[in-house]
Amino acid sequence: MCSRFSFVATQEEIENRFGVTLQNQLRTSYNIGPTQHAYIISNDQQNKLQYLTWGLIPSWSETGRNTGRLINARKENIGGQTSFRIPIRKKRCLVLADSFYEWRQDGINTIPYRVKLKSGELMVMAGIWDEWNGGQYGLKSFSIITTDANQEMKEISSRMPVLLLTGEVQKKWLSEMDITQTVDMLQTPPSDTLYMYRVSKKINDLNFNNVLLHKNLVS
Repeated sequence: MCSRFSFVATQEEIENRFGVTLQNQLRTSYNIGPTQHAYIISNDQQNKLQYLTWGLIPSWSETGRNTGRLINARKENIGGQTSFRIPIRKKRCLVLADSFYEWRQDGINTIPYRVKLKSGELMVMAGIWDEWNGGQYGLKSFSIITTDANQEMKEISSRMPVLLLTGEVQKKWLSEMDITQTVDMLQTPPSDTLYMYRVSKKINDLNFNNVLLHKNLVS
């Protein structure tokens, strides 16, 4: 599962790496949680950075309410689940982050960790999006796709986001594919890819959004 992540980047970094145009000032966040907004690049507007709500609101939703229950889509049943079966075929996106957070169970306690790429580059997580049009304007939202944890992540969790590690793979994810090709891309990232360390339990409070959440507590 992925229930929190962070996004700290510069406008130059985003424009140079992804070839997108930024129309507004880039918003950074050290603590992005369910129902909050984050940056994605969608398959239908690949030259634009979009700021969408996290937690999929299916197009057929009666209320258009984001309950936060659909922040993740498990790769194992994504092709057949009612909320995800159309988006995985037609509405895929790149979810941008510099790290995500995960909690390790330690008896009755949970210990939060920050997880990032060893390379120090921005993370690109595989996502799907949808648009609800039941109100006066369209409301776009997204989910992050998860898979089995790799060897590193197994130390703290059994699940992790699907990471799209190269520009070539990222472009392919946004291209037209059949469902078999799409699901084949949802692989567990190779080991020796990630770097993780303990962070403050203040991450549990969504109102706490500070660079201190990136501090290594054991360094």
